[in-house]
Amino acid sequence: MLDEKLDDIYDEVLRRNPAEPEFHQAVREVLGSVGPVLTKFPQYTAQKIIQRICEPERQIIFRVPWQDDNGDVHINRGYRVEFNSALGPFKGGLRFHPSVSLGTVKFLGFEQIFKNSLTGMPIGGGKGGSDFDPKGRSDNEVMRFCQSFMTELYRHIGEYTDVPAGDIGVGTREIGWMFGQYKRITNRYESGTLTGKGLSWGGALVRPEATGYGAVFFLQEMLKVQGREIEGRTCVVSGAGNVAIHAIEKLQQLGGRVLACSDSQGYVYDPDGIDLPTLRQVKEVERERLTKYVEYRPGATFHKRGNIWEVPTEVALPCATQNELAAADARLLVANGCLAVAEGANMPTTPEGLDVLRAGGVLFGPGKAANAGGVATSALEMQQNAARDSWTFAHTEAKLGEIMSSIHEQCAATAEAYGRPGDYVLGANIAGFVKVADAMVALGLI
Repeated sequence: MLDEKLDDIYDEVLRRNPAEPEFHQAVREVLGSVGPVLTKFPQYTAQKIIQRICEPERQIIFRVPWQDDNGDVHINRGYRVEFNSALGPFKGGLRFHPSVSLGTVKFLGFEQIFKNSLTGMPIGGGKGGSDFDPKGRSDNEVMRFCQSFMTELYRHIGEYTDVPAGDIGVGTREIGWMFGQYKRITNRYESGTLTGKGLSWGGALVRPEATGYGAVFFLQEMLKVQGREIEGRTCVVSGAGNVAIHAIEKLQQLGGRVLACSDSQGYVYDPDGIDLPTLRQVKEVERERLTKYVEYRPGATFHKRGNIWEVPTEVALPCATQNELAAADARLLVANGCLAVAEGANMPTTPEGLDVLRAGGVLFGPGKAANAGGVATSALEMQQNAARDSWTFAHTEAKLGEIMSSIHEQCAATAEAYGRPGDYVLGANIAGFVKVADAMVALGLI
């Protein structure tokens, strides 16, 4: 239920942004928390901060023509939504996936504003990508697409303007091809223009691990408040990409037993615990579906089109994609005694799913807090690039741990201050919003 003074604002968002349900959902989730803030700080209402923060500073849509190995020409659509730069240059990933649309990019960019704010780093919010599908494409085809994509994007980005990173479908390989094209076009070696780079050409240690590790660090802090720990807990992690793999790695390092993970075809259940080297061989080396995992691990079972949330677990980390954990899934988790959910993906839990988890007393770490470790470490990469410096793995991981602990502390303290102790959703939304709003007030009507 929205505060009545926000109803008209939300209706205007719906009118101005038709057919963008993910964006509508992200806006409503934040507006559902900030009513008390507007009462406490009337200047936000007077200066139309909510209306301004819901409207991107800039939305860029462009054609991406490219040629496959057979010489056939393809046309995809590229996006970059530069949402809010009150705290610093726009910062957010690029996603290559056939589901990408303007609404998808806007929802991700809107979430990024508050996520970046919570990190305490001087970065604004943005997001981008394309409806290009890299699956089944050769290296040369993906490279040609990345070069064509950057041929337009280069004019809109830079270390003091907008600093993209990777996301679904965009890893170090794709970042390398895009950075190479940026360097070629501009004749400048500006390492800070893209993050997620390879270690030998300006990248930072811990960046590949950061989102997954960070989600587990946030989970650890939530459990700690209740006198619990990860060691000995059963865990389920949806997804089998970069975020999921590194979340599994950190859970296992902290003594958790990960029983299942998933991909678009179904989920694999391993009663002895997911074997990380095997998972990496299948997903990172062979780039195969999870069905291949059971060929290496005969004790495991693959459940085609199965629901991973039916696996009994004490800890759940949705690390795949948006709206993957619905009300029915949440009821399964509650019935099976789940203690905590930490979102490794962006908005993977539906509003109805969140209501069920809250009613069931499940600790819940929202994505804008729990998965902020990735962008936080991207900002650390920017620091190292600016200083022409390189930090050790241990040093960078320690800084990541400090940032995630600080985010947890901000969320918990804010929820307490607004009379909702333990509500990390409200805490994250308000803490992230207030910092951005104060900066917007200080910078004037821009």
